[in-house]
Amino acid sequence: MKINNKILVIDDNEDICTTIKSYMQNYGYDIKVALNYKEALKIINEGFNLIILDIMMPGMDGIEFCTLIREKVSCPIIFVSAKVLEEDKLEAFSVGGDDYITKPFSLKELKARIESHLRREQRIKNKEVYILSSGNIILDVFANEILCKGEKLKLTKKEYKLIKFLMTNKNIVFSKEKILDSVWGMNSESYLDTVTESVKNVRKKIRCIDKEKSYISTVYGQGYKWEVKDEK
Repeated sequence: MKINNKILVIDDNEDICTTIKSYMQNYGYDIKVALNYKEALKIINEGFNLIILDIMMPGMDGIEFCTLIREKVSCPIIFVSAKVLEEDKLEAFSVGGDDYITKPFSLKELKARIESHLRREQRIKNKEVYILSSGNIILDVFANEILCKGEKLKLTKKEYKLIKFLMTNKNIVFSKEKILDSVWGMNSESYLDTVTESVKNVRKKIRCIDKEKSYISTVYGQGYKWEVKDEK
């Protein structure tokens, strides 16, 4: 039996928590239980793969709790509730819920939904690319660094983001305005020279190591693109 996915069950009904925990542990899941939002907040950062969240809880209900944690927690959240109205379900989805099961529910159905969400998450992770290469450039997303001919480029944070943005969108032309917005989070024309200067600095740093290839091409009147000759 493999699995060992970590699941957090948040419900003020201790019997429900115990039942879910006992059932899911039989299938190899690592289950933690919290009977209220305070207990949940103490362990929320333990790296759970999925959260089962009751809506009607004292102190802070599930909707409020989901709103509080959603920006920091990316795992699937399955709401469980005795509320059956469509507007209740829509509210749960609007605050970041991924699924909604009404009480009473079948443990087999709950398990099936859990497994469905975990499979989807795994497919997404499998598609993520953490190492990109182009010409003699290697971008390591895990290490937040870029190598040129095996030598680490000494880049500012914005220069790193600039290369990453262009490199992950290879052969696509971006205007200075779009680059400024995507890399710097600004859209003021008065800062467009910042893009020009950064491109100039990046080119200079790359050419100090690799004089053979050109990576950031200027498309006059349009902007810049990442382009390596004879590379698709």
